[in-house]
Amino acid sequence: MSLNSDIKNMVESIGLNFYDAVVTNEGEETIFRISVSHPDGVSMDKCVEATHLISPLLDVTPPVSGVYRLEVGSPGIERLLKTLDHFASSIGEKVSLLLDDKTKVRGSVEKVENKTIFVKVEDETVEVPYNDIVKAKTYFEW
Repeated sequence: MSLNSDIKNMVESIGLNFYDAVVTNEGEETIFRISVSHPDGVSMDKCVEATHLISPLLDVTPPVSGVYRLEVGSPGIERLLKTLDHFASSIGEKVSLLLDDKTKVRGSVEKVENKTIFVKVEDETVEVPYNDIVKAKTYFEW
């Protein structure tokens, strides 16, 4: 099994959904950031519980070589969409897409069928093949 699948099993055992795991650098610091979700939101207590579950696994199977910090949290209201499941869980939300031909699409996710994302842009629905998406994220208008 992969590290991500082990982490997924651990967070699911406490009632959370695994969203993503990334290694990022902020200044001189390396961070292994795990995002978890739940339909009712993610409490700080659940993040702490997940951290205590995952930390011993990372002692045996570190995600990177060298020193890093583990962070467990919610993916947030504005988040990257990387998988079809991410799009499916974002139905009704506003998204910004960059396609491989440099086209930008901004609208609301209506549905996901097969490997196509249906995005409502003003008064029309645009069908976007998942494989054409270079970068996608949700956004919130304040």
